[in-house]
Amino acid sequence: MRVTVIGTGYVGTVTGACLAYLGHRVTCVDTDQSKIARLRNGDPVIYEPGLEQLLAVAIARGSIDFETDLSASVRESDAVFIAVGTPPLPSGESNLAYLESAARGIGAAMDSSRYRVVINKSTVPVGSGNLVGALIREGIPETNETGTAAAAIEFSVASNPEFLREGSAIHDSLYPDRIVLGTEDKRSLTLLRQLYQPLAEQKFEAPSFAPRPSHTKAAPLVTTTLTSAEMIKYSANAFLAMKIGFANEIANICERVGADVTEVMTGIGLDTRIGTGFLNAGLGWGGSCFGKDISSLLHTANEYGYHPQLLDASISVNRLQRQVVIQKLQEKLFILKGRTIALLGLAFKPNTDDLRDAPSLEIAHKLIRLGARVRVFDPVAMEACREQFPDLRVQYCPSVAHAIDQADALLLVTEWPEFASLKLADLAPRMKTPVLVDGRNLFQPEAARAAGFDYVGIGRANCRPQAHASA
Repeated sequence: MRVTVIGTGYVGTVTGACLAYLGHRVTCVDTDQSKIARLRNGDPVIYEPGLEQLLAVAIARGSIDFETDLSASVRESDAVFIAVGTPPLPSGESNLAYLESAARGIGAAMDSSRYRVVINKSTVPVGSGNLVGALIREGIPETNETGTAAAAIEFSVASNPEFLREGSAIHDSLYPDRIVLGTEDKRSLTLLRQLYQPLAEQKFEAPSFAPRPSHTKAAPLVTTTLTSAEMIKYSANAFLAMKIGFANEIANICERVGADVTEVMTGIGLDTRIGTGFLNAGLGWGGSCFGKDISSLLHTANEYGYHPQLLDASISVNRLQRQVVIQKLQEKLFILKGRTIALLGLAFKPNTDDLRDAPSLEIAHKLIRLGARVRVFDPVAMEACREQFPDLRVQYCPSVAHAIDQADALLLVTEWPEFASLKLADLAPRMKTPVLVDGRNLFQPEAARAAGFDYVGIGRANCRPQAHASA
């Protein structure tokens, strides 16, 4: 199938590369000429494991190209994905300027040579499918350059929300839990089923750098209305954010009663009605999705006169959780002014260099305001942090050892796998005061204390009571 993907951020680039790998002919379009130039050379611009290899395969096969003008590719395409950014406005609603521009551009490029499906891949507010359809119609000239009348141009609008996790986006694209297709007519549904048939049936040859998990089954195709598909995306993210918030609320109670939240979450997660995912207590969630999507859903609800209190509380709990580690440092060091604090991790999660709404930034700013000197180390995200936040007054360190040398405390912010394998016994002697605040409960408390650290986690009792022998 001939496919156009508008937007080359996380979603657009991964979607385009995966569809090209599956055998479709894909053109990725972006107005940023520097991004397009890099992508043509196989440089994905963003850090995502496996993406560079996937692009290399698609480019070598000639199944993907990159352009700054969408007119030619839209005219030649059966499916046109809109995967542009919808950043939040101060009001909480989504900024749809890029979406609207893309829709009008699609309309201007349309002709009657074929039927097309325009697919919202971006996370967009409920009702955006109707908006896109109207804007495409507005963008179609009464008579275009080929002499085609607007009434002769046939298209449909569908919603196909993404469920990609940064750091595992290739895996999530090739081996999805489900594929949601929101459309109002059978013709577009038939085309979308054909487009996604390789994924739905899982009969394609898996790439060596992203092997198919042994438990992978055929992906369910969930067919819904446009509106329901848009709500599915927002509801999924809101629920996951609430699960994390719940774990953090329970963690804060666990600390006060002497329980260990990791044991509690294991115990409740084994209940199949609850599940183990997203129950890790810590510094809370970050990234570009949860906060933006909950705020957008709140804005939509308020437009209809409803105030969803659980969603509102999820944002409040997450905001407060980032203050918890500051309080723990103050409890251990009392005065932070003049202290040196080493932060391990900048990205909002492992296996990405994404710093959007990263807890590390808010924590660093707070520590600096309190007079602390902040050193940071991240395996991937330091260069991105330098470029995006040139005024952030932190010291970037080339290694963990440099970051913790003679530091007053070590704060684990991002649970990178390489941090889990650190030899804590080698680190503690290098510090001025070996305080370890484990913001992700990555380490075992007993092992950290045996290594010489004054350890404190999130929702974990400071020490276990001694077992008493039976009489």
